[in-house]
Amino acid sequence: MRQTWRWFGPKDLTSVDDMLQAGVEGVVSALHHMPTGAVWPVEEIRKRQDEIGRMKDGAPSGLAWEVVESLPVSEDIKKQKGDWKAHIANWKQSLRHLKQSGIEVVCYNFMPVLDWTRTDLAYRVPTGATCMRFDLVDFAAFDIHILARRGAAESFDAATVAEAAARFAGMDAARRGQLAGNVVFGLPGAAESFTLDDVRRHIAEYDAIPAEQLRRHLIDFLSEVTPLAQELGMRLCCHPDDPPVPLLGLPRVMSTEADYRQVMEAVDLGANGITLCSGSLGARRDNDLPGMMRRLGDRVHFLHLRNVAIETPTNFGSFHEAGHLEGGTDMVAMIAAVLDEEARRRAEGRADWQIPMRPDHGQDILDDLNRRAQPGYPSIGRLKGLAELRGIMTALSHPEVRHQMQAARA
Repeated sequence: MRQTWRWFGPKDLTSVDDMLQAGVEGVVSALHHMPTGAVWPVEEIRKRQDEIGRMKDGAPSGLAWEVVESLPVSEDIKKQKGDWKAHIANWKQSLRHLKQSGIEVVCYNFMPVLDWTRTDLAYRVPTGATCMRFDLVDFAAFDIHILARRGAAESFDAATVAEAAARFAGMDAARRGQLAGNVVFGLPGAAESFTLDDVRRHIAEYDAIPAEQLRRHLIDFLSEVTPLAQELGMRLCCHPDDPPVPLLGLPRVMSTEADYRQVMEAVDLGANGITLCSGSLGARRDNDLPGMMRRLGDRVHFLHLRNVAIETPTNFGSFHEAGHLEGGTDMVAMIAAVLDEEARRRAEGRADWQIPMRPDHGQDILDDLNRRAQPGYPSIGRLKGLAELRGIMTALSHPEVRHQMQAARA
């Protein structure tokens, strides 16, 4: 497993020096300043590579940009409207430029409107740490009473609707504004500029696009870009829905193992792959993450390792970002499955036997609490998670442990 770290560029409060001291082996980044749908110029790609390659004092960092997260897929492509064909052509040209610059792994998602959804960006846990949280009742209060989406109440059971009404009634104007801002933060690049009317307009554009049609649009997109990626020797990896259930009446198509299997089979090329995010998929009780890794591992090109604690007994409900070794996913079993897949690939002689992973998200702890970093991306909280994951990887990779595991299976 190749240990990587997400970096948002020079404005990121975690520096290149910090990443190097954390012991990461590679960097995950993107050109966030480029407009969605535009071609990523080689000059901008090389500029980001140069930024990653230097420490504060100008010395070489030894780090390289190894994974793109994300090369965004435009709303026009998802809806097959407007400039969608031109945007696909531009996406393909960006792939060529990335390959020309030596980058081969590209993560993307196909979530309509919202990249991710949380209701609290700084939820306090008993230790005093803070993390991101999705509260189902708060979300229902937002959807039904703040956004006032037509038919919103029909998306929730009667008990949740009643509880949401009571909670909304107890909110003052400041709390209502804060909740709306937290939800809207998941709009790509929109935390400072999108109004509720903008959100309503974007959601309304999906009224006539059910999940099966959105899935067809994803398959159409992959049918265009995957053959090029295969030809270039690149690997595309789709990130799951976050959270992995329908929200705001929007269709979801990458929430379960069955969803992934259907899309992998529809465009059956090795370049068409998976970003297996144990946190996003782990927000559903019926997603078996170690099992998914074992069954779909051949097409897993990128790993996000994090954990969530589901707070309700239902398949999906409220949850918060837990410590990397806490929550509902058995991270030891997960990493064991990854190491087995890597061993299988290495025996086959695959050049891509080592799967890049990053410690996804983290709780704000210690000095993180005063830094106001990008939500979910604290320096120390992620370092703690990486250290924990690294410990499991080191232990399970030890020859004596591997020998005992193989003997037990025999």
